[in-house]
Amino acid sequence: MLPTAFQRFWNLFKVDTEDMTLVRAQYAAFSRQIPLLYFILVTNTLSGIFTFAQQAPAWIAVWVPLAICAVCVVRAVWFIRNRNKTFSDAEVVRLMRVTTKLCGLLTLSFTLWGLFLFQYGDPYARGQMVFFISMNVIGGAVCLMHLRAAAMSVIFIANVPFVAYFLSRPEQTLWALATNLALVSFSMVVVLLTYNRDFAKLVASQTETRRLSDENFRIANLDTLTQLPNRRWFFDTLASLHQRAHSGFFRGEEARLAVGIIDLDGFKPVNDTYGHATGDRLLVEVGKRLQGICGDGISLARLGGDEFAILVTGQVSTDGLKSLGRRIASTLRLPYQIGAAKAQIGSSIGFALYPDNAGTPDMLFERADYALYYAKRHQRGGTVLFSAEHEAQIRDDSSIEQALKAADFERELSVVFQPIVELGSQRVVGMEALARWNSPTLGHVSPGIFIPAAERIGLIVTLTRTLLRKALAEAALWPEEVRLSFNLSAYDLSSSESVISILAAINGSRVAPARIDLEITETAVSQDAEAARAAVDTFKALGVGISLDDFGTGFSSLSHLHSLPLDKLKIDRSFVTDICTNPASFKIVKSLTALCADMGLTCIVEGVETGEQLELLSSLGATFVQGYYFAKPMSGEATRAYLGVVAEPEEPTILRLQS
Repeated sequence: MLPTAFQRFWNLFKVDTEDMTLVRAQYAAFSRQIPLLYFILVTNTLSGIFTFAQQAPAWIAVWVPLAICAVCVVRAVWFIRNRNKTFSDAEVVRLMRVTTKLCGLLTLSFTLWGLFLFQYGDPYARGQMVFFISMNVIGGAVCLMHLRAAAMSVIFIANVPFVAYFLSRPEQTLWALATNLALVSFSMVVVLLTYNRDFAKLVASQTETRRLSDENFRIANLDTLTQLPNRRWFFDTLASLHQRAHSGFFRGEEARLAVGIIDLDGFKPVNDTYGHATGDRLLVEVGKRLQGICGDGISLARLGGDEFAILVTGQVSTDGLKSLGRRIASTLRLPYQIGAAKAQIGSSIGFALYPDNAGTPDMLFERADYALYYAKRHQRGGTVLFSAEHEAQIRDDSSIEQALKAADFERELSVVFQPIVELGSQRVVGMEALARWNSPTLGHVSPGIFIPAAERIGLIVTLTRTLLRKALAEAALWPEEVRLSFNLSAYDLSSSESVISILAAINGSRVAPARIDLEITETAVSQDAEAARAAVDTFKALGVGISLDDFGTGFSSLSHLHSLPLDKLKIDRSFVTDICTNPASFKIVKSLTALCADMGLTCIVEGVETGEQLELLSSLGATFVQGYYFAKPMSGEATRAYLGVVAEPEEPTILRLQS
């Protein structure tokens, strides 16, 4: 084995491949400069040919150096043509080793050529030859300083033979020249080694800076809970994919891109019941399940809360998106075991497709969001693809919103009433109020349309205040035994402004709070459980009753039945419509009536339209019902006439904003 010192010296002439980042940086640096080195070599050689062409044989003075120059020109052209090409790590190492060997051979060739010509020249020609060797060494060392092995080869192969040759001559001038070459060579080696060390440190520093920058970029685009890409990454990627698809469209290529938004159904009740820690673990598990579904061409991100998004590229079709939506829904619907808690949730999904549904990234996302909104309202737990019908609905919604902003609520809004009947005595025990809007520009608009629109544009407080005041004014004309209830929206429960407005309207009316029931929905409670409980406590302190509407249609937890100070529970009309033919509806209504009896809650069944339904409900123990079987919604005047023959009621009514 070679001695350690000699081994270290020998390693200076070898390409170090331990750090490929450094190796690539060295290759990038010297490959840009090596054509210049070949230019220096060819220029110096042509000068030598011109000087020695008349003093030495032509084969050595002309033809040999021209052959060497030809090799230099070929190599220079190769580097110029491949200056922008990307090579693999193995190819870079091979090119550096080939360059090192070739530089050594070229240096040896020029050195032998110079030594051989030295004897033919006169003092001036010999001086030029020394200058030739010096310029080649300096040029090689400077141009190859990033490739240490090649630069060291040039210095030693060129200078050692000349130093030895000059020392062997009797002329003292040549001895001085040899000493000068040796000292200069040593200095160049020191400079070369120092530069290489500093260059390695610089590359290491840049690598670390790049790593930190990449890490910062990753963190900035990462959702820390689920470790999925976040909202920022999603919109940046959407813009990039849209640009690519847009470019492909103009090239005549199949260029389609789909955006999907996934919202978890029933997550809030899990979060409220088991706590945020369990909710967070559930979101992590949801992210893992979604990752398992997403294959090639599908990118996944978490937008925030319980909302996720996907980007679909490649062969995108409506059937494929529907199939993907079904896979997502069925996977997320499977039970979750989170520690000691067991949860089950669903998912609603909205898709929009480029270029079919939108032309810009923002519009594409908005269309997917609308499809999700439609799914949540009409196909909860399903997948909805944005369509032309949805586009028309958006235009209609925009018209409704504009009409609402310009509406005179006092003149255009009205309230109609529908009776609630006690089955045993067939007496009307209360009236449910329904909102109506007759727009001068749009005509009659369904409350199921204009109330959500009012919520979207921030007019719900004004609308609620106007409707409640009108309903209270009518109720003041009824017999005092008849109660009135008012259905509150989710915004009414979460807004302190709306709560104050409702309290002021009740206190300013001629109706005792004890005759009023405020009706809330499962969805309203689930959206902001803490605010809803605070609002309900405030209303109860005033003395009004609280009813839970549309029970069983949402994902609300049964915990709401004992955590809220409820007086009544309403069974949604959807269970009554097919109660005579659907065993599942029959069992649900039977269970809910029994539950109300056990908890001491008054149970009111909505949507009774036939005598057969009424008879079946009576057999199940239902005590209070309402529906078209008894009366359709009536105006205030018709209601007063209707109540003129009403016996004394025992239970309150429910006022709601939606038909």
